[in-house]
Amino acid sequence: MNHDLKALGRKELEKLLADVKKALLSAQARDRRDARKAAERAAAEFGFSLNELNSEEPTKVKKVKAPKKPAKPSKPKYADPSDPSKTWTGKGRQPNWYRESIANGIDPATLEI
Repeated sequence: MNHDLKALGRKELEKLLADVKKALLSAQARDRRDARKAAERAAAEFGFSLNELNSEEPTKVKKVKAPKKPAKPSKPKYADPSDPSKTWTGKGRQPNWYRESIANGIDPATLEI
């Protein structure tokens, strides 16, 4: 069945589309029915029914992980000698005041709190 779609009008195309959708649904139902019959035959070869196989198959349950504890803020390890409110934990990027102090020859041990 070969249609020249360009020669058809809008109503004819809509009817053709509806017919195609209906045919597609019936083909899917037929394929589903055939697949079920094939599965039943395969299960019967081993002495089972599909219901037996489906009911005995336990579903895998994912393990629930314990929620992570919130990270504790690190205690400051170093303080700026000119402004003690500026502190650094010693982790992550070095603050400018720390780098400048080291560049000026100050021993890091003297900056420790």
